[in-house]
Amino acid sequence: MRRFVILISVLTSPLAQTTPAHAAGPGDEFAEQLVERVTGAAAEKHLRALQEIATANGGNRAAGTPGYVASRDYVAGILREAGYEVTLEPIQFVRSWSETTPPVLNMTGLAAKSYAANQDFRTFRPSPAGDVTAQVQAVDLTLPPSAQTSSTSGCEESDFNGFVAGRIALIQRGTCPFVEKVVNADAAGAVGVIVFNEGQEGRTESEPLDIGEWRAGIPMVYADFAVGQELAATPGTTVRLKVDAALALATDHNVLAESPSGDPRNVVMVGAHLDSVPEGPGINDNGSGSAAILAVAEELAKVQVTNKVRFAFWAAEELGLLGSDQYVASLPPAERDRIRLYLNFDMVASPNYAYKLYDGDDSDRAGAPAGPPGSDLIEAQLAAFYRARGLTSVGTDFDGRSDYGPFIAAGIPAGGIFTGGEGLKTAQEATLFGGTAGAAYDACYHRACDTIANYAATALDVNADAIADSTARFAFDLSAIPTRTPAG
Repeated sequence: MRRFVILISVLTSPLAQTTPAHAAGPGDEFAEQLVERVTGAAAEKHLRALQEIATANGGNRAAGTPGYVASRDYVAGILREAGYEVTLEPIQFVRSWSETTPPVLNMTGLAAKSYAANQDFRTFRPSPAGDVTAQVQAVDLTLPPSAQTSSTSGCEESDFNGFVAGRIALIQRGTCPFVEKVVNADAAGAVGVIVFNEGQEGRTESEPLDIGEWRAGIPMVYADFAVGQELAATPGTTVRLKVDAALALATDHNVLAESPSGDPRNVVMVGAHLDSVPEGPGINDNGSGSAAILAVAEELAKVQVTNKVRFAFWAAEELGLLGSDQYVASLPPAERDRIRLYLNFDMVASPNYAYKLYDGDDSDRAGAPAGPPGSDLIEAQLAAFYRARGLTSVGTDFDGRSDYGPFIAAGIPAGGIFTGGEGLKTAQEATLFGGTAGAAYDACYHRACDTIANYAATALDVNADAIADSTARFAFDLSAIPTRTPAG
């Protein structure tokens, strides 16, 4: 009866007063009602449950720990009780990695030269073992480097046009995550990867880095700018690249839940990562996003929607977006094309918050380019919600650090909300949103103090409503989002 009453009111109540990104209709009516029903208190209840789980399990909810398993089971239980079909999707991550002997990087032949391990270059954790001798081939390098970071070396599949399979890819740091560079090199047939630092002041030396990626199955190292510059200056150089390492994998699970109603040919995905870092409970990062979308899911289940809604709680985001990346990679093309858009909510209640929306149209002209077509409309829809509340919002770059990354790479439009991490709030943002200029948005980012005391209740309440609003509108109407390849 409760569902019936809600559905009737959706179809008969007065038009919503908030400003939608499309013509008024049943979706707008339901959005208004869902916003009313989704409360900050409901999200806070889930936050407190996640804190209790962390407290009972060594102080964190990291991938591969009992704290994550308990978080997974808590979320799955709430979703099943709400009426969703829940899937626990297995994903792999690195349980342990260690080097048996130091890595080797040597130029061979007449120009023979050995580079110093852990000084001139270092192994990327968690590189698979490998011992290859092959020609080095440069990939879209910017030499000399520009004054500001701008290298896109290896960021696009097209960077590898003309790459000869069986060679070692020489790639410059910059713009996109290291993982994207490695994955693209592997797809082009590289037998090894040397990434070197970009070359600006402060970006010349290699450093120990864990990129969370091993699936390419090829040895990969991170080198000083001077090493990359030298190798690039001698085209056709043959090098020996060796990594001697032991790698052990483990399994965790994404939690996926589908709305009981909705057209499965048109899927609206709403996601947040569920894992914390090992250092703390992860209440803002990202209990806040998980709790908010869980509160939305509970209420959304009570109405019939036009388009299928799929909620995702990602595992192992903190290890390199592994849950979302493996999910997208596992989808057959037809299933991927059924996902019309992806909404991402990672850290939506930072104590020194700003309302930041992912810059889908690249209007800020900063960092990454615009998202796939439709990303601009997602940003506009979210921005309309804040305007209707008399609030403002600012853009934030698609910098590849959260779970929208794999969706964008697959051509799926994406957007979402971010209230800031370890970066410092600007004076302009302090004027717009309050808080303290020159201080971190979240001083407890990736620290033990990211506890139940480390979130802004106002931001959580407002953003839970924003999530409810956008999810509801797209659940009823996707006409503004460009159609992807027809699904079979």
